[in-house]
Amino acid sequence: METSFTPVQYVYREIIEEEIAKQTTGKVFFFLNDNTVESVEGRIVEMKEIAGKGLFIVMNPEFHIRIDRIITLFGKPGAAYDEYDAYGNTCLSCTGGYDIESLP
Repeated sequence: METSFTPVQYVYREIIEEEIAKQTTGKVFFFLNDNTVESVEGRIVEMKEIAGKGLFIVMNPEFHIRIDRIITLFGKPGAAYDEYDAYGNTCLSCTGGYDIESLP
């Protein structure tokens, strides 16, 4: 299920624009529609709006990533970093995982 686009702070757009200008190559970590984490390596070619879908970066090799789903961009926190941090700090016993006290 695709989530709706969430506007991001302008600072994240500025970071993307700086990396486009520098032609930086590196790794981008982001959330897929099912909230799993994925990564792609390459260079950002442009940032563009896709009507009804949101604002995306276009990577070379050809790959589109919605900017509100970016966790890290070339090692810098992205708009979804706080969401990822909260996801990583989720208590496993609170989400049906292992109960820490039942472990050997």
